Amino acid sequence: MIELGKKQELTVIKRVEFGVYLGEQEGAEERVLLPKKQVPEGTEVGSKLTAFVYKDSKDRLISTTNEPKLELGGLAVLKVAQVGKIGAFLDWGLEKDLLLPFREQTRRVHEGQEVLVALYIDKSSRLCATMNVYEYLELHSPYKKDDRVKGTVYEISEEFGAFVAVDNRYSGLIPRKDFHGGAKIGDVVEARVTGVHEDGKLNLSLREKAYLQMDADAETVLNVIDEFDGVLPFTDKASPEVIERELHLSKNAFKRAVGRLLKEGKIEITEKSIRRKV
Repeated sequence: MIELGKKQELTVIKRVEFGVYLGEQEGAEERVLLPKKQVPEGTEVGSKLTAFVYKDSKDRLISTTNEPKLELGGLAVLKVAQVGKIGAFLDWGLEKDLLLPFREQTRRVHEGQEVLVALYIDKSSRLCATMNVYEYLELHSPYKKDDRVKGTVYEISEEFGAFVAVDNRYSGLIPRKDFHGGAKIGDVVEARVTGVHEDGKLNLSLREKAYLQMDADAETVLNVIDEFDGVLPFTDKASPEVIERELHLSKNAFKRAVGRLLKEGKIEITEKSIRRKV
């Protein structure tokens, strides 16, 4: 069976003026055209070729010996070539661009932007891209706790946190309690593995361990105090929501940083504010 959206080894079953027809074996009724400009020199009937099968601009099955940037069920970062009436068209290394329908976009994309997508077959038996990549991610990665990883943020949930495709391949999550903004969909982030679930999914954090992160957090607090002309209009007793909004820190991280700055004599705390000492 010839498989749409995949590279496969096929046999040349017929030569024609405009190319060759490929099938699973000689005499096979199911066949697909490989255009003449794609046919390697010296190819004869009976030759075996590795080809990728997709559909041309007229929705006809066609094959190519070119290497696509994305195969069925896989993931890749592709550039938006143009945006049309039904969606965006992505450059995936073939003559026909790949459609990313509006309904499969987790955010609107623009020309020249790079997006992480998976390849699937839609209800009309056409190859399309989707930014909803969760179900296409692998669960069992080679990473363990405290490893450093890199990945693409593909979804942000108020309930769960930020979903990350580690290596654009494995399933990861920055839990809500550890995600305080600073990243948006499409961003490539570096993170620390904080845990590995039984099913292989990774828990991640954009922050170092508390004792390593404290210096950076203290510097963040000082910078924000400076933005408020030297007087932060709340203390470490403020609500977690206020602290997260103004500093992108959890309340615990904020309190640790304030404690460090107090110990170093860089700030003073009044009843309603935190002041930087001159």
